[in-house]
Amino acid sequence: MTGKINTLFFLFVFFASAAFSQTARPDALKLYREGKYKEAVSVCESELSANPNNMDSYAVLCWSLVGNKQYKEAEQRAIEARKINAYDIRLIEVLGEAKFYLGKNAEALDMFQRYVANSSETAARLGTAYYYMGEIFVRQTKYEHADISFTTAVKYEPTYSAHWWTRLGYAREMCGDYKNAIAAYDRALGLNAQYYDAVQGKSRCQTRL
Repeated sequence: MTGKINTLFFLFVFFASAAFSQTARPDALKLYREGKYKEAVSVCESELSANPNNMDSYAVLCWSLVGNKQYKEAEQRAIEARKINAYDIRLIEVLGEAKFYLGKNAEALDMFQRYVANSSETAARLGTAYYYMGEIFVRQTKYEHADISFTTAVKYEPTYSAHWWTRLGYAREMCGDYKNAIAAYDRALGLNAQYYDAVQGKSRCQTRL
């Protein structure tokens, strides 16, 4: 009887320790969402050392590198990950972000367009992809294209960012569509009444009407 009790006690301790280990293990995605990018990178690197084919770890690693403004490293690791799985849409999108910040506009646009083409309507970063496409079109002075992209971005995430609405207003302003530019600037100011670029943009457009 004593032997049976000892066995049960051993099993209890073993499974309790395993459960504690799982709970205590750092969560890279949680760290990323909290803006603790360096910590998230460290956790992801540890996970990839244990499992070099872990696409979840690669995705969070690259998001965290972009968040930490390590754009070249993010580009390199995303390219590395896509050798394992070229169709992982998370890596396609974040590679677009890295290339955007490195000034590789054509390559970034290609990545974002691939992401959009292969994503569902509920994809987590669909609005973000359209936002970056809009910024690329602004860089290329293709303001009508930028208008379309920013409009789509705020459709997916209408309350996300005063900045996105302001950029939509700017694109419309550059197209000479001052009335609709003001409408976009107003949406931005509804989210942040002190947003300087929206205040200035609306003022410029009002003088044109």
